Amino acid sequence: MSFSVDATFFDDFNDFEYFNYTFPSELPNFDSSPCKGSQVVNKYLVVVVYALVFFLSVVGNCLVVLVIYYNKLKRSSTDVYLLNLAIADLLFALTLPLWAAYKASEWVFGFFMCKAVSVLQEVNFYSGILLLACISIDRYLAIVRATEAVTQKRHWVKFICVGIWIFSFAVSLPTLLFRTVFQIYQNGKVCHESIGNENTEHWIIILRIGRHLLGFFIPLIIMLFCYGFTIQTLYQTKSSQKHKAMKVILAVVMVFLICWLPYNLTVIVDSLMRTQFINETCTIRENLDAALSITEIFGYMHSCLNPIIYAFIGQKFRNSFLKILASKGIISKSVLSRYARGSSYGSTSGNTSTTL
Repeated sequence: MSFSVDATFFDDFNDFEYFNYTFPSELPNFDSSPCKGSQVVNKYLVVVVYALVFFLSVVGNCLVVLVIYYNKLKRSSTDVYLLNLAIADLLFALTLPLWAAYKASEWVFGFFMCKAVSVLQEVNFYSGILLLACISIDRYLAIVRATEAVTQKRHWVKFICVGIWIFSFAVSLPTLLFRTVFQIYQNGKVCHESIGNENTEHWIIILRIGRHLLGFFIPLIIMLFCYGFTIQTLYQTKSSQKHKAMKVILAVVMVFLICWLPYNLTVIVDSLMRTQFINETCTIRENLDAALSITEIFGYMHSCLNPIIYAFIGQKFRNSFLKILASKGIISKSVLSRYARGSSYGSTSGNTSTTL
């Protein structure tokens, strides 16, 4: 007996293609829609994009880790958050070759790797936005509440980062518990959730709601609140150093929103359709399938974009990187001094990042 099944239902974060599955009798009918899905994004194009994102993310985030590590004596609390953000993006990038192979064919990496890379993906998603929220709070405390908090909060930063990693792993436990590998007729093996024959759809919707709240909208509200007051304060000051640091951090936040907001909104529409708040038609389902496939790619691209922002906008990041090259004899010190003079690079304030 054949059913047309939306793979997003199984693989909320990874795979948004449609398959014509032929289920054995013990598997439930997850989607009774008569629409026949089609592959809306060329799978080989997706593989190329994943490969490019993997390369840029590994190279870029390794450079970020290197720069922040070499500035450890002058490292600010923002740098610690950025270091953890780079590590999270780097861990996610390491899963991309596996997802690329999955897109091109089927899941061939076994039960353990299905769970492992899925959990890494979820942990990256949660830790990334929570770290960005912490950076917004850090900048708020450093700029808006400078006299009250700057000297008192730094020793807490490492504990906060550890707490974020533990929390991110904890809220990713449903993925660890329910993600598994199925053999599907004509489509090979797939890596997706299996919660139970009768409760899968109900629990998938609940997990999606929790994911949207904890992993996107609550941190987004925190960021908007903190940066709103921070920008208001900066407009009243004449500190160019603070302005430059905020320019980079706001660019990081904007890129995060551009990459992940469309995906989250699209999945919300999909969830509303599954709960029958929105009438489902073949046309809407096909358009939604296309939107999910495209916004997923934008979300994956996010892991490689932060280092590019630092390199093109972050003057102090470039200077710190050139200092490392000069210390290793890769470039001459005269080149470094000419760059420093040309970029008007000055001393670092204790309240700003040594990297940005």
